[in-house]
Amino acid sequence: MTGIVLGMPEDTYHAHSALSSTQAKLLLDSPAMYDWVVTQGHRTEKAAFDLGSAIHAEVLGSGYDVVELDFDDFRSAAARTARDEVRAAGKIPMLRKDMTEVHATAQAVLAHPRGRALLEREGDAEASVFATDPATGVQMRCRFDFLPADRRVAVDLKTARKGHAKVHKFASSIVEYGYDVSWAWYTRTAELAREAVTDLVFLVVETEPPYHLAVYRLNDEFKEIGEAKALRAREIFARCTETGEWPGLPTDIQVIRPPQYAIYQHIDDMETSS
Repeated sequence: MTGIVLGMPEDTYHAHSALSSTQAKLLLDSPAMYDWVVTQGHRTEKAAFDLGSAIHAEVLGSGYDVVELDFDDFRSAAARTARDEVRAAGKIPMLRKDMTEVHATAQAVLAHPRGRALLEREGDAEASVFATDPATGVQMRCRFDFLPADRRVAVDLKTARKGHAKVHKFASSIVEYGYDVSWAWYTRTAELAREAVTDLVFLVVETEPPYHLAVYRLNDEFKEIGEAKALRAREIFARCTETGEWPGLPTDIQVIRPPQYAIYQHIDDMETSS
């Protein structure tokens, strides 16, 4: 499959066999991690993922259906049963009290002049794109939060904890969560599908008052790093698929060296004590 598919249900998209950026990040952790989560099906659900999905659905008007549950928490058997039934139906279970946070965060995005301008352009939310990497033969997929009709600046909506929309904090999040890989994966998939986008920006909103929001684009260095990682993930997947082997960490004894910050700390300590 190559090209854009609009209106594809979330479950159908996530069940597709083509490799996604999220799965690419698992491969970069280790092929064994990919095998454990994807092949063996040990995916875990987290409340933070549910919150982000619910905010996405409200802001973009598409995505997973959200079901409000009138419980104080999920500690009771009845609450857990209701939660599991909703999730089994392919929907997002949310406590009614938590939906206040969802509504407030979504309103902050839509009230922000830059955020609103990016999302009110002509285009499509939750646009699924499929392509095949000619270098490795790996089938790729991605799902743009918002893909503009002019293909200029696509949008990836990210939620963040309080204080983490600040530039230095989000730079760390890019490294921690592999958003540079996401950028490279999305733009490369679109390019191979002959729907090349000029750029992809991150629309970052904090999920606590006052719901700070910022818009970021990667610099060239971040983009180069992301492209290299994304290519390495495709090469790993192609090799492991061919050999049927999904290794974890190296089995040989390795030499470990102190990280750079520890060296600087040692130097500072020595200078202070001298």
